[in-house]
Amino acid sequence: MAVPAQLHSIIFSFILLLLSLFDTSLSQPQTPSPAPAPPPPSDSCNGIFLSYNYTGGHAIPPTDPTNQAYRFESTLTVLNNGRHELKSWRAFVGFQHQELLVSASNAVLADGSSFPAEVGNGTVLAGFPIIDLKSAVETAGDRAQMEVRVGLVGTQFGVGAPDVPMPLNISLVNDGYSCLNATNEGNNVMHVCCIQDDLNSDSNNGVNDEFLARQEGDLVIMYDVIRAYSDNYWAQVSISIHNPLGRLDKWQLSFDWMREEFIYAMRGAYPYVVDTTDCIFGRQGQHYKEMDFSQVLNCERRPTIVDLPPTRANDSILGRIPFCCRNGTILPPLMDPSKSISSFNMQVYKMPPDLNRTELVPPQNWKIKGTMNPEYECGSPIRVTPSQFPDPSGLPSATASIASWQVVCNITQSKQAVPRCCVSYSAFFNDSAIPCNTCACGCNSNPSQTCSATEPALLLRPDALLIPFENRTAEALSWADIKRRSVPNPLPCGDNCGVSINWHLLSDHKDGWTARITLFNWGDSSFEDWFAAVQLDKAVPGFEEVYTFNGSKLLGSNNTLFMQGRPGLNYLLAETDGAKPKKDPRVPGTQQSVISFKKKSTPEIEVAAGDGFPTKVLFNGEECELPTRLPSKAPMVSGRSSVFGFLTLALLLLMQ
Repeated sequence: MAVPAQLHSIIFSFILLLLSLFDTSLSQPQTPSPAPAPPPPSDSCNGIFLSYNYTGGHAIPPTDPTNQAYRFESTLTVLNNGRHELKSWRAFVGFQHQELLVSASNAVLADGSSFPAEVGNGTVLAGFPIIDLKSAVETAGDRAQMEVRVGLVGTQFGVGAPDVPMPLNISLVNDGYSCLNATNEGNNVMHVCCIQDDLNSDSNNGVNDEFLARQEGDLVIMYDVIRAYSDNYWAQVSISIHNPLGRLDKWQLSFDWMREEFIYAMRGAYPYVVDTTDCIFGRQGQHYKEMDFSQVLNCERRPTIVDLPPTRANDSILGRIPFCCRNGTILPPLMDPSKSISSFNMQVYKMPPDLNRTELVPPQNWKIKGTMNPEYECGSPIRVTPSQFPDPSGLPSATASIASWQVVCNITQSKQAVPRCCVSYSAFFNDSAIPCNTCACGCNSNPSQTCSATEPALLLRPDALLIPFENRTAEALSWADIKRRSVPNPLPCGDNCGVSINWHLLSDHKDGWTARITLFNWGDSSFEDWFAAVQLDKAVPGFEEVYTFNGSKLLGSNNTLFMQGRPGLNYLLAETDGAKPKKDPRVPGTQQSVISFKKKSTPEIEVAAGDGFPTKVLFNGEECELPTRLPSKAPMVSGRSSVFGFLTLALLLLMQ
């Protein structure tokens, strides 16, 4: 059939239009295809990759233009791109904006603090419940087992939009890793790569041992599971001192249960508070409907445990645990190795979904403290090889625990810590004693009379050191009048210390010199098995003898003397009433000894100029505050006055 001419024309015009469009597309420049996105920074890290991502925040009440508070939300990511498993990961975040960390998912604070916590100077986070991060090699690249994301929520001060409150730096703090410099990406992301120091340290083709090596520390807590059942287990908790100057008196141990556990029974120790309220009104009561909760000891999320008195050591229900029941006293091993450990057992009930005998989770956020002892900062529990104990039947074999965790604690000196003991100075060449500093152990919040917390303490006649501060005013004013010294108004406050120590430079001659140390107990409790340590930077090589105490150079130190009471004289008694209580002031418990030194090994020592005075003094491990000045060689009122004052002090002490 013939095609009409009109249709031919239409077809021809359409073909011309297509050719025109095709020609135009060829003449125009082609838009290049977009370049592929760069790989994420984590891909170039063959170690542990950490990133910190600030995700948001806003101002929160109250309004304060000078120091506004803001909520912040961030995510810390830890990814194991290395060859080996990362055991018990720990990461440092260098917070720097007065941050108060309110919560952290998948992590706890490594120093044992509970949330909320002040972290403005940076903090270390430890993994929980995801403690270990496996490698790509052993998981075929399963990122869920290689990575942990920690959601951080808290409060920071002073950094509002558009500024971003980023940390100063981030790093991995596990031993054996070195981190490169952190890199910022934009204004809200920071990342760093940390490489294992010795990649050839393992010879097992990338699979580490199941347990971490046991660590050294000033104090070590072991959490050993010794019996396990589907819904409960028995744990043995051991506390041991390893620092030669460490100690605990009336220890109190606290920790956080993380899985709603509760303490059913104990031997060798006891909860500070017996409380089952949280169980009865909580999920525990709903699950254990048939349990008699009157027999349960403690259901607090954060219980505090205390030691038992010696009278309970052989109690058939609460005692009969090795190293228990010493009133909370743990001595340094150099004093008595058998008393450097304390131990107790507790029965712990678990909650769903942990109801099988292999689901064992140790408590977190451990803290331990004593009455007049150093402060300890404890890390997170790490899984270690099972502990071994002597066979209870007496057979020559050992019984291994089911599972063991180690908590390492080290002595720390907090800036906010207030000393609990102080030192006074005196010398044979000056008839005035320099008492403890004003408010050395803090000042009363509601003093009974007006006093100055900033004025230096008034100098005293040496025998006045035996008088309680509240009875010293007349002596101090009289001595100031004799010495023609001005007296401030108001007078300085007292030192408020329970224990004070006087260091008296007794003599200084060509071949040697002597000092006398006196301990004063102003408290209501006696100190059994006390010890004191004195640091003398230049004098200790010349140490000769301590005459009344047991004294020696501290093992491993060339500048510290260690002293303790001899058998039968190892009590520093409490303060007691005077002979006539209605008239005489109370009398402190005292201990005193002379210490002699030779100059043969320290020929250039300048005793009176300062080398004969301590640079650090500790009592029962607690560091005591030192005076801010030394006795001077100023002219004395008279030799008779000086001798009388020092002899009076010595005679009064001998009469105790």
